[in-house]
Amino acid sequence: MAAIIQAENVTKVYRIGKVDVPALRGVSFNVEKGEFVSIVGPSGSGKSTLFYVLGGLTRATAGRVTIDGADFAQLSDAERTEMRKRKIGFVFQKFNLLPTLTARDNIQIAREIAGKDGADSALLNRVTEMLGIAARLDHRPAELSGGEQQRVALARALVNGPSIVLADEPTGNLDSRNSEIVLKMLRDANQQFGQTVLMITHNPEAATYGDRIIHMRDGSIVSAEEDPQWATRH
Repeated sequence: MAAIIQAENVTKVYRIGKVDVPALRGVSFNVEKGEFVSIVGPSGSGKSTLFYVLGGLTRATAGRVTIDGADFAQLSDAERTEMRKRKIGFVFQKFNLLPTLTARDNIQIAREIAGKDGADSALLNRVTEMLGIAARLDHRPAELSGGEQQRVALARALVNGPSIVLADEPTGNLDSRNSEIVLKMLRDANQQFGQTVLMITHNPEAATYGDRIIHMRDGSIVSAEEDPQWATRH
């Protein structure tokens, strides 16, 4: 299979006053289409910076990021924004739901941002049924549990049928029961919709939901491992 995400010697340096602070130090790896890859590491390892670079939310200082054949360095800001709308669904630790909108409207706003007119009822129904929130769509965020809010956020990421789902600490604000539910649903999205999932996490147990685990420390990849026993453990 062809790589849908390619990182080649990616470096990110932040300038703080007169001091250069490296967050990524020559990171290189590929993610194949349809893979579920977990990137795990402690706080300060650079994994969240990598998430923002891969999502086109910030530019690498050096190196190359290619998403589905497009080199981010060669794209204008407008072109990168369009790429994010068409190709990438984002899931964050904070649910980022609009409190005055219902769950349904919070999901549908993703289609409006992407410039898609009207609701894709079949896809919306399939996604919300899979996530177990079909009966909660007319409720506002304050009326939903934390786990339900994260499932709404996940539905928002999936409703446009993106090729890639990038999840940054998606269980960071959830208890163990809801964490397991969300992780299994990310896995279901990967298997049922064929979407490539790249998940950032500090939790080694959560990382085992991926097909492959990449370990980071101090801005570098320190090891990578395949995880063929996933099905026997979950």
